[in-house]
Amino acid sequence: MLRPSLLLLSALIATTACSSLSAQPLVDVDIVDRDTGEWLPEYRHRGRDWVPGVPGHRYSVRMTNTTGERVLVVLSVDGVNAISGATAAANQTGYVLGPWQSTEINGWRKSWQDIAQFYFTDLPDSYAARTGRPDNVGVIGVAVFRERAQPQPYYEPAPIGHDDREYDRDNRYRDQAGRAEGKASPASPQASRRASESAADSAYGHGAPAQSIGTGHGAREWSPVSRTDFVRASRTPAQVLQLRYDDIDNLVAMGVMPRHYRYDNRRHGQPQAFPNGFAGDPPGRW
Repeated sequence: MLRPSLLLLSALIATTACSSLSAQPLVDVDIVDRDTGEWLPEYRHRGRDWVPGVPGHRYSVRMTNTTGERVLVVLSVDGVNAISGATAAANQTGYVLGPWQSTEINGWRKSWQDIAQFYFTDLPDSYAARTGRPDNVGVIGVAVFRERAQPQPYYEPAPIGHDDREYDRDNRYRDQAGRAEGKASPASPQASRRASESAADSAYGHGAPAQSIGTGHGAREWSPVSRTDFVRASRTPAQVLQLRYDDIDNLVAMGVMPRHYRYDNRRHGQPQAFPNGFAGDPPGRW
C-alpha cells in the first residue's frame, strides 16, 4: 500500500559508497554541532552510544544511506516524530533517502518549506517536555525500512527431462527445509543489541544522575522538501538505532566520558582570571 505522506528531501548531499558488509547498518547516523561545525564524538558505555551536548548549541542529525537502494528513515527526537510532532512510532512518516545519499536534518518539520531548529536546552525547555512528554527526553533514534521491490516480468522455460510433479515436490521440500532453518536460526545482532540495551537501562536506573538537557524548538529555518511514494518491504524496520545524549557533566558523572572533560567544560564556559594555561608549542617549520 502506498504511503503518500512520506517525504523526500529535495536537496541531498552525495557521499562516497561504502563497502557492502553483512553487518553494516543501512543508515549511519551522526550528530553535528552546527555552532562549532564539529561532529559530536560517540562514546560506547554499558551497551549504549552517547554523545555530549552543549546547552544553547544548535545541532543536526546527519543520516547517510549506505546502500544502493532507497530507504525510509523514521526520525525520533526525545520520543517525538521529527516530522509530525506525534509521539514516535516506527510505522509513522519519515524521510526517504536515495541510494548512497546523505542529508542533515536540522529541526522539527513545520511545513514543506521550513523547520524549527534543533538545539540543546535544559530539559524543562525541551519541545517534548513543553508538550507534556518528558519521559523519553535524551534519545535520538531512527527506524529504517527497505523498499518493496517492484516485480519484473520474465519468462522461465520448463525444466528439460524432469517430471513436473517431481519438480514441484522438490521445490516444496526445499521450501520446508528453508523454513525449518529459519526457525532454528540464532538471534539477530539487532535482537542481541536490544537485550544488552535493556539491561543497560536497568543499570542506569540506580544512582545515575537525572537527565539534564533535551532538544528545544528553535528559530524557523528554510528547509524545503517534496512528497514521494514509498512502499515498505516489511512492517517491522530492518534497522533500529538509538543515540543517547546529555551534557558533559552528567556523562562524566556516569563514567561515559573521562573526568578531565568536566574541568575543560567549566574552564571554557566561564570567565577565568588566567585564561591561558601553559606555554604552547610553536608552529611547525615548512
